[in-house]
Parts: sequence; structure tokens; C-alpha cells
Amino acid sequence: MQWRGEASTNNGVVEREFRLEVAGRTVPAVVWTPEGSTGPRPLVLLGHGAATHKKTDYIAALGSRLVRHHGFAAAAIDATGHGDRLPDGGKDRERIWAERIASRSNGEFKDFTDDMVADWKATLDAVQTLPEVGDSLPVGYWGLSMGTSLGLPFVAAESRIAVAVFGLMGFATGPSDNPWMERGRIRLGGDAPKITVPVLFIQQWDDELVSRENGLNLFNAIASKDKRLHINPGAHAAVPVEEFDHSEALFVKHLGVVKL
Repeated sequence: MQWRGEASTNNGVVEREFRLEVAGRTVPAVVWTPEGSTGPRPLVLLGHGAATHKKTDYIAALGSRLVRHHGFAAAAIDATGHGDRLPDGGKDRERIWAERIASRSNGEFKDFTDDMVADWKATLDAVQTLPEVGDSLPVGYWGLSMGTSLGLPFVAAESRIAVAVFGLMGFATGPSDNPWMERGRIRLGGDAPKITVPVLFIQQWDDELVSRENGLNLFNAIASKDKRLHINPGAHAAVPVEEFDHSEALFVKHLGVVKL
């Protein structure tokens, strides 16, 4: 773990960026902890969506509120090809992502899920060495859209995760000519039955990117006995703020309460 820059503190939340080297890859990461805290405390890992980054508004806000409201720690990383993993920190991300979407339609698609599973495991290892976090309390995962497509395989492979929030993702039951959808059918369809921890799944009824049927396919494939589905009206990115409240409540229920 290599710290980057100076820590910043806002309303009792300390934010620190760091880098990890994992199998030749540089993984940019950030961790949020309570000011002046000592461990141990529960940790929640936050997976961002496509074309955003580890400190995009909703990720930073959720990380900060978990620290302020409950005394948890939170951490996020830039996914492959996102944020500080892009040239110039992603200043030209709109052009890059337009090219990638076009390449998907042409059948040129590389699955980097295994790399992300390894990157998340290394991040969890590193953050749990911090004295203000520790490794004796349970861990949660939160990630929607691409945060689900890359995070669900990680949760399936990581026994330290005790509870998860997924959503805005799915797969078709039959083979597809679209490499992106076929990847989801094979990878998510194979990993979802390995998920047995409590899960909240968030779906948008009018999602223009993930059909209702495909979202329900993924929810149904998750093997957890304790799982619940929240469906809200609106488009893919119109998740209501109440779902962040529900996510917090789920984490408190399964990760415990820290005395602030």
C-alpha cells in the first residue's frame, strides 16, 4: 500500500488515497474512516458504475455517510479502464467509452472480471491491515450496474463478505450474439448461485439498459435465502435516494453498530 498525497478531513470523515500493485497492475484506491478512530470496525467496499470512478459523487457520498452515521470504514477502487487507470486520469473518458461501446457491438470484448476479483481481494487485504479498520469484523459490498457485473463475482469468491447490495444488472437465459450480454449470461449466471449472504437487489422498472426480465433472471439466480428485491419506477440512473437509506439499514443489521 502506497499512500498518495495528504489525507483530507471533512465533517469527521478522513479520506486517503493509495495505490496497490497487483500482478503488474496499479490499482488506484481510496479509503474513508472516522477522524481520530481506532479499530476494529466493519468495512464496506463500494463498486462504481461504468464511465465513472472511485470518488464519483454517489460513491463518495455513500462512503462518507457510512463513516459519519455508523462509524464504519469504506473503500473503493477504480475499475479497469476507469478513473486514474485511464490516461490523464480519465479526462477524455467520454470519447474512450464511446469507442468501447462501439467495439462491443463489433464483437471485440475483453473480460477483465478475474483481474478485478484479484484487485478487490488485494484491496480488502490492505485495508484490513490498517489499525483503524482491522480484520476481526465483517465486511459488506455495495455496487450497482457495472459495480454488480464486476462485484458479484468477487463476492462469490470472497468468504469475508457478509452482506451485499447489487442491482441494475442482469442476463438473458439464452445465448446472445452480443458479447457483453453473453458475458453476463456465462459469468453472472455461473457466479450468482454461489452467493449465499444476505442481499438487497435494486432494479429500475423503466431501465433502458437492463430489461426487467434480465434483471429478474439475475435476482432469481442468487442462492441467498435472505434476499429482497426493490423495484422503483424510472430509468437506469434514476435510483431514488431512499435506496441508499435501505442499503445503510441492511449494513447496520448485518455488520453491527460501532460506538462513535
